[in-house]
Amino acid sequence: MFEQLLLLLSPIWPELFILGMICLILLIDLFLLESSKWISYVLAQLTLIGAAFISWHQLALGSQTSLNDQFVLDPLGVGLTLSMYLSVFLTFIYARCYTVEHKIMRGEFHILALLSLLGGMILVAANSMLTLYLGLELLSLPLYAMIAMRKDAAKGSEAAIKYFVMGAMASGMLLYGMSLVYGMTGSLNLDDITAKVTTDLAGNSTLLVGLILMIVATSIKLSAVPFHMWAPDAYEGAPTSVTSLLGTLPKLAVLGLVFRLIVMALPSLSAHWQPIWLVLGVLSLFIGNVLAVVQRNIKRMLAFSTISHVGFVLIALSMNTPDGNAAALFYMLTYALMTVGGFGVVMLASRQGEDADNIEDYTGLNDRNPWLAFMMMLIMLSMAGIPPLVGFDSKFYVLKTLVSGQHFILASYAMLMSMVGAYYYIRIIKVMYFDKPLFIVPVEMSADTTTAITLNGLAMIALGFAPSFLLAFCQSIF
Repeated sequence: MFEQLLLLLSPIWPELFILGMICLILLIDLFLLESSKWISYVLAQLTLIGAAFISWHQLALGSQTSLNDQFVLDPLGVGLTLSMYLSVFLTFIYARCYTVEHKIMRGEFHILALLSLLGGMILVAANSMLTLYLGLELLSLPLYAMIAMRKDAAKGSEAAIKYFVMGAMASGMLLYGMSLVYGMTGSLNLDDITAKVTTDLAGNSTLLVGLILMIVATSIKLSAVPFHMWAPDAYEGAPTSVTSLLGTLPKLAVLGLVFRLIVMALPSLSAHWQPIWLVLGVLSLFIGNVLAVVQRNIKRMLAFSTISHVGFVLIALSMNTPDGNAAALFYMLTYALMTVGGFGVVMLASRQGEDADNIEDYTGLNDRNPWLAFMMMLIMLSMAGIPPLVGFDSKFYVLKTLVSGQHFILASYAMLMSMVGAYYYIRIIKVMYFDKPLFIVPVEMSADTTTAITLNGLAMIALGFAPSFLLAFCQSIF
């Protein structure tokens, strides 16, 4: 009986493990003195390592469902989950000293981050509209609280309110859109919806309204133009440790939602959702890159940079081909690694309770810490798409998909926008290496943060030279 139960729950072992560890850390943290809060950090990191070990071994189980087909175990969910583990793991390392110096409650920070991660895991493994919605809410609710964790920062409270309002709008639209799809199909199961929404129903107005509402909801979460207005303020107002999570976790998880709910569940409506993704992608590329050029705050700049990266992903999705879907997934996985590294440098450069938010704060960083400046240079060049770094590969595969589909004008437009984006990334490098600071304050790093940022930065080169295994994994999914 016990063995049968374990087999039945095998697709959701990682979720159950993380849920159990969250309860354990929450209980232990209640009895820890402030000087012993490092125990929560260690337990949180061990939780991620243990969950990653379980998820990695799940790849050998193949595709299967659990809990009355509410959850699905497949390579798509496992791949996105592993990427989320890595993003949170690196964020915890970079934030270890940052949370102490900025007086952020460390136990609550780790617990809320793990709860948000659990929501993301449920989201990418969902096989039902109900499970998708519950996963999205569990992903979002902890982030609302985390943005406002610095009680002395007025911008944090303002950012949390803006993100909450936009998140509530997205949740409402998603729920309304799902209810319309349910009303037309009579099922919450994604496989049943795929079978029932045939080409005969492709022109049904109720289905199309539901589709549009779901696209708007996911676009808000992805911060795609014109639903991006919350992102710069939320990124700037949140503590950088939370901004790192905000720039990676929701993007990875919501991409999984897009694949599950729209690309895979509603292929019969592709003639309607393809042009919408294309328009949103084109607008995001333009607005994101152009507005990033004029930013003086590095977190706002990275927010608009995120919008431009989302544009590339949406354009790849709009192709509705296996290569386009694989290119979108590959782009998002590499984007998460670059983003967590960029915000990691921002955290490491922040000292004594003061954020290194302005671009001027990185003036002469090479004189203050040459290795950190070099890692930041690798990350910025990768974001700009400069070869041989992995950011070049991610953009190249999207452009290759466009050219293969004979979308030459669109490919040229994407290349032009990449050239615009290269300017504000290279500006950071210019400030670090060629501008001299008025005074030199050394940036010191602990052994673990030095190791983490080194591996993060060098991964830009390693994946740039050898992207084939990750790309092959993405292609095998579709």
